[in-house]
Amino acid sequence: MAFALPDWAALAPAIVLALTALLLLVVDSVHPHTSDRPLLAGISTVGSVVAGGLALWFITAGTGDNPVHLYGNALVVDTMSLFFVVIFTSVTALVSIASYDYLQDNPYQAEYYTLVVLAATGMTLMASSNSLAMVFISLELSSLPSYALVAVLKKNRGSVEAGLKYFLIGALSSAIFAYGISLVYGVTGHLQLNAVATALGSGFDGMSGILGIGVLMVLAGFGFKTASVPFHFWAPDAYEGAPAPISGFLSSASKAAGFVVAFRVFLTAFPFAAVSGTVDWVLAFQILAVITMTLGNFAAATQDKVKRMLAYSSVGQAGYVLIGLAALYGGNNDGVLSGAMLQLFVYGFMNTGAFLFIALAEQWGVGKTFEDYNGLAEKAPVACVAMTVFLYNLAGLPLGAGFLSKYFLFGAAVGAGFWWLTAIAAANSALSVFYYSRVVKAIWFEDPDDEFTIRSRPTGLYVAILAAAVVTVVLFFTFGPLSHVAHNAAATLLA
Repeated sequence: MAFALPDWAALAPAIVLALTALLLLVVDSVHPHTSDRPLLAGISTVGSVVAGGLALWFITAGTGDNPVHLYGNALVVDTMSLFFVVIFTSVTALVSIASYDYLQDNPYQAEYYTLVVLAATGMTLMASSNSLAMVFISLELSSLPSYALVAVLKKNRGSVEAGLKYFLIGALSSAIFAYGISLVYGVTGHLQLNAVATALGSGFDGMSGILGIGVLMVLAGFGFKTASVPFHFWAPDAYEGAPAPISGFLSSASKAAGFVVAFRVFLTAFPFAAVSGTVDWVLAFQILAVITMTLGNFAAATQDKVKRMLAYSSVGQAGYVLIGLAALYGGNNDGVLSGAMLQLFVYGFMNTGAFLFIALAEQWGVGKTFEDYNGLAEKAPVACVAMTVFLYNLAGLPLGAGFLSKYFLFGAAVGAGFWWLTAIAAANSALSVFYYSRVVKAIWFEDPDDEFTIRSRPTGLYVAILAAAVVTVVLFFTFGPLSHVAHNAAATLLA
């Protein structure tokens, strides 16, 4: 007789990450202030890989095709949640490997890895949240460690200042989000997403104004998490001041977590047919998408520091993913939603890899401006090839899966009738080629202003960067199976 796993086993990826964080705390308790980098980085990396492997196993076994509902339907494990768990754990593993070298002189290494894994645990629960209460709790579990991670370089004024700004704006956004949830609860009497939708379908006479405000406040909370304009003010400072691996972690994994919750909440709890007479959230996302991609890309084009350019670039990238919500209900819902998911999946590798290259440059003592990167390819050609792959994939050029993910997303939006939204996105992508090429031009074609010598080849950083580059390229050839999983995930949510 075949052995049947209990339903709670579907949360195995989150459980593994939580146990990994506890193990790191135990190690720190037994050996306070330990600087055993191989042990700490190894535990964090292995825990992330095991959690991601379990998610992949569940996907291939078909677990997500028959969603598992847990704890009064507060959590649901389906193909979408498992798909995003692979993103979170992949980014966490890359950041853990890269931090092996980046943190070699930091006295708070065990705490650092614990916070990274705890944030990833919160993101994993966010992907499975099927209740507004669970969304809020898991979002805070993800956010609170993130505030500390930005400010982990305690002797670096920029890091501490960035962490304080991130915390203050994050606290404000959490209050707005919580108040929005309370308004929705006041109208519907429910927090579970399906129950909210059922209540809205039964009518809400006399309370449409309260509902509209509540939905918009919930949207604002997600706007902060995804660094969408005008809720993005924290992002450039936080990404610039944080350790570069954490910048990659927040701009990739944290952004994906915000989007997966937005997908689930708006498509499940706020059916467009039920609330469109009160609040047109599709129109709201269209406005957000246009201003986010436009402001983010124009701001990135005017920067003179590479890391800050990438920070604003990540804001612009959020605008592209917003098309997944902005182009809904045009007759191609599965296509636009799965396109946004594919964009986030590839983005997790190419954007994290780009920030890890910045971390490598910081290890070598390279400055912050574009000119400081002049001639770097002469000293580190392999790493610079990887950076070129990351940047041109972010721009959507055909050097890897970044091209296909944008092609699928933009094509789906056109198929849904939103050609004007695609035209704006394509124009912004063309602009991004300009500022990404500034980095490529500097490292490959410019002569260095000063002579400098690379004294070390940080193993962890090199491994993480090359792994991200290889995956970005390999996904180009395996995009068919990946898009099939994304389409199934979107279909499950839209069913």
